[in-house]
Amino acid sequence: MLRIRHEADGRPAALVAEEVGLPEPGTGEVLIRTRAIGVTLPAVRRLRDAEEPVTLGGEVAGEITALGDGVTSFAVGDRVTGLCFADAYAEFAVLNIAMASRIPDGAGAVEAVALVRSGMVGCGAYEAAHVRPGESVLVTAAASGVGVLAVQYAKAGVAGRVVAAVSSADKADFLRDLGADEVVLYGDSDWGGPYDVILDGVGGDLLGPAVQALATGGRLVAFSSGGGMVEACELLARGASVIGFQIRAIAVGRPELYDRRLREQWRMYEAGALRVAVHEEIPLAEAARAHALVEQRRNRGKVVLVPPHRPPGPPLAT
Repeated sequence: MLRIRHEADGRPAALVAEEVGLPEPGTGEVLIRTRAIGVTLPAVRRLRDAEEPVTLGGEVAGEITALGDGVTSFAVGDRVTGLCFADAYAEFAVLNIAMASRIPDGAGAVEAVALVRSGMVGCGAYEAAHVRPGESVLVTAAASGVGVLAVQYAKAGVAGRVVAAVSSADKADFLRDLGADEVVLYGDSDWGGPYDVILDGVGGDLLGPAVQALATGGRLVAFSSGGGMVEACELLARGASVIGFQIRAIAVGRPELYDRRLREQWRMYEAGALRVAVHEEIPLAEAARAHALVEQRRNRGKVVLVPPHRPPGPPLAT
């Protein structure tokens, strides 16, 4: 099978395609033939900053081809999506059933990869802010896979004014079509605030300006992998707060809430209340190009890797 391996210094060009045998699922795992693999900004950043080779995890979707010991909740042929922590950039991937969920009839693998994790992060960040009726909401990284869904959740909820923040003006029409009332640029001297709520998917150098755009009593939900420091005096001056959100904490610590939100997300999608945005489907062998596209902030929605459809090779030796 085709697999992408990370070499050396984390540059996009350090993603190398290689032919390897099939892996085998262990206890509580399934082997899936991947039909779509999501590229995330955290994965891109992790490789960019790596000084040693990194294992490529990520979002995958496809059908189950083999079951590991103890798996009774899924069957061969089931279509599933989930977060794979190792060797996700491959024609076949091993997925722990705790991270797997079924893809409903009528939805494809690409749609599932674009919707599930990104939507769960966008929904979770919005709900963590406890938005009150009529409050203004600013979403940074609004054209990302998560951002486009966070904008839609805010617009479908009780928020009043929903504003999208992005790096370039050519994304404005795209975001307005998804429901944003206004679009601002990171480089603008005025982000159009103050805002009651900011959902921040960027972090880093933009975390400071985001805090400064908060209204009195405002809340910023930080869900990015970009880090950044917040000056306590800025929060004190506004009576504002910063809330950290991580989807893994919900999936592991509150599985019943995770499952409820997931069911509601699929219901909204099937009803047309949520739309997925896929920027481009890129062949798996061109993973370096996909990473460069995301790192340069050129994407409008999800970037998806698509593996070739070929007969499987032999299992990996154990």
